[in-house]
Amino acid sequence: MVKISTTQLVRYLVGFIFIVSGLMKVVGSGLGAYFTNLGFPSPITFMYIVAATEIVFGLLIILNRYVKLSTIPLMVIIIGAIVITKLPMLHEGLINTLFHARLDIVTLGLLFLLYQQYDGKLFRP
Repeated sequence: MVKISTTQLVRYLVGFIFIVSGLMKVVGSGLGAYFTNLGFPSPITFMYIVAATEIVFGLLIILNRYVKLSTIPLMVIIIGAIVITKLPMLHEGLINTLFHARLDIVTLGLLFLLYQQYDGKLFRP
């Protein structure tokens, strides 16, 4: 049986979420149009920057390197996603908005736990 700590499991899950999310931005069809509709200047460039950030810091978290530092930009991305894509849904009702934001909210909580768990050292055994 494989022994895995709770912190390791959280790291793997959070890393997985961000790596897959970043890869979908790069290879998925339709996300470029979605970013264009958000009204950002240079939306495609912005999408690729977000994707690269998600992939790089997701990998660092999985590899147990710079975990505390890696959580910060990912928390910014999640908070931005909630503000930009979920809060405008409030006109459809609070419960509907919370339903659509549930993964973002849980991921933000897990990032916060990782941030608190790590002391900023390069890696931990």
